Amino acid sequence: MDDPKPTAAPADHFSLDRHRLFELCRNVYQLRKELPLLRRVAGGAHLGAISAFAAVAAYLPTHAFGLKEGFWSSITAISVVQTEFQATQTTARDQFIGAAVGGSVAVGASLAMGEQNLFVYAGAIVVSMLVCWVLNVASAGRLAGSTATIILLVPHSGSAQHMFGARLAEVGWGLCVAIAIVWVAGRVPAKYFGWAPEDPKP
Repeated sequence: MDDPKPTAAPADHFSLDRHRLFELCRNVYQLRKELPLLRRVAGGAHLGAISAFAAVAAYLPTHAFGLKEGFWSSITAISVVQTEFQATQTTARDQFIGAAVGGSVAVGASLAMGEQNLFVYAGAIVVSMLVCWVLNVASAGRLAGSTATIILLVPHSGSAQHMFGARLAEVGWGLCVAIAIVWVAGRVPAKYFGWAPEDPKP
């Protein structure tokens, strides 16, 4: 028996499976919106505390590592932290691959055709996203485009290669810190945060 077709236009016209995953994520999101107010406050405070701790921990040692713009590590840590460890790992993977792909394409474009050229920049965006799709990590495409934008359009004193190396190191450090902190936070029993489900009464 054939699978039923979606009645509405799928969110991703290239893959029915991706559409089903999108629908599932939307249903989960809707369930979270229906949580009681106190649960939402507790969950938001918990995620905020983990994110703040990860951001500070990622930023503090950057100067000792020789990284001049440690705020990129903090931004990366905040963007990666999720309430579930597996989701954090997946987001971190996408962030790193996106930064590596976008940076590599941007450096190659700048060496071949020069910087501050909008046609080169536009081509780098297309190639960066294409590479992410070929590698089957389409979710990293937007970050790849953002990284290419930073390298090709943001003014910098050094070479594009140096800027790419610094950004990749800052992103990598932020990812490592975020993953470690979420892993540790996941080992703390939920009852200490006030939202653990009560045991059913016999």
